[in-house]
Amino acid sequence: MKIDNFAKKLKTKKPKRIMSKKALIVPHDFSEISDGALRHALVTASIVDADVHVLHVVEKKSEINNSERKLNELISKFDNPKKVNIVAHTRIGNIFDDIGDFATELHAEIIFMGTHGAHGWQHIAGSHALKVVTQSAVPFVVVQNGNVEENGYDDIVVPLDLHKETKQKLTVVANMAKYFNSKVHVIIPDEKDEFLLNTVRANIIFANKFFAERNIEITTVLASSKDFDHEVVKHAKKLNADLIAIMNLQKNSIFGTLTGKHEQNMLTNEAEIPVLIVNPVTSSTAGYAMFY
Repeated sequence: MKIDNFAKKLKTKKPKRIMSKKALIVPHDFSEISDGALRHALVTASIVDADVHVLHVVEKKSEINNSERKLNELISKFDNPKKVNIVAHTRIGNIFDDIGDFATELHAEIIFMGTHGAHGWQHIAGSHALKVVTQSAVPFVVVQNGNVEENGYDDIVVPLDLHKETKQKLTVVANMAKYFNSKVHVIIPDEKDEFLLNTVRANIIFANKFFAERNIEITTVLASSKDFDHEVVKHAKKLNADLIAIMNLQKNSIFGTLTGKHEQNMLTNEAEIPVLIVNPVTSSTAGYAMFY
């Protein structure tokens, strides 16, 4: 009888739901540009209710203590008016493998990373930044400076080219736009070929329907397909946009990850506008969990 009663209790007892806070990651090399990435992460975290995990990667075990001391000192002194929870982490390894692995372990929503000149942290210049991005399934926001408004990203520019994968980023953009109450500005190449023009028209219809269903304000504009990268940045500058959202179309390239001229041009754009870069999903069952 006692066993039966115990069994009944087991059946009727509801399991506790374990809730974990969203995680944002900032790879940090104690440089000014990494501080800028951290500022972007803190603003985002304050709006989406997330913890910020600051990661420094070292090459040797002997460097761990010094890294931990510097990270804790950085966090204690950093301007954090919304009192976002910041957690310090040090790992032994290299940035190309460990940033993505760390993001996977934490089930991170997004990674904020600074990109700078050829002599930056383990040489994360624009071209190498793309390699880091490609190693992770988690979307990145790549920043060149720390300028960010306290309300986040009001205006997001979304180039929608003719690659089928490029539509995948719309889910990520929509999730961000809902949190920040952003306006989305879609820019599409103006093609002269009749077949391509029909695809352009279909993309415009798709984008308008996609964002309208989510109650997100949208504008669409056509731009010259010649030097489309330049047209995207020019449009973003004109709008004083806070973010440009692109796909990393080199993710599945058989030629590797460092030949993505379009992606590199965007990451290091002359207007220094932050760039959200998303790797394409190859599995039909995969998807982006960001900000759900």
